[in-house]
Amino acid sequence: MSHNESMRNNELSHLLWDYNISSDEAYQVLIGERERAGHYDANSLFKKLIESFPWYAIMDILPLARIKELLDQQDLSKLRFPDIQKRYEYIKTRLPFFV
Repeated sequence: MSHNESMRNNELSHLLWDYNISSDEAYQVLIGERERAGHYDANSLFKKLIESFPWYAIMDILPLARIKELLDQQDLSKLRFPDIQKRYEYIKTRLPFFV
């Protein structure tokens, strides 16, 4: 297992500490290789991810192209915190310039 995979698995295991869902299953859902991990689909898992981790940690977990896809599908108004809503609305407008 590479260093990046190890870091990713560690981050995802912290995200799902209270569920019996492996970090590998969660990652497969996030990158679109699997439909569900437990009760999570890609959008609900991504929402949990952006509400729980800083932007740079998310970039370490997922490729920018996949983050863009998931942000395009996400209703940012349903994020729990207004500052996170604003941050990801901004990121959503800037991300197409980098992908």
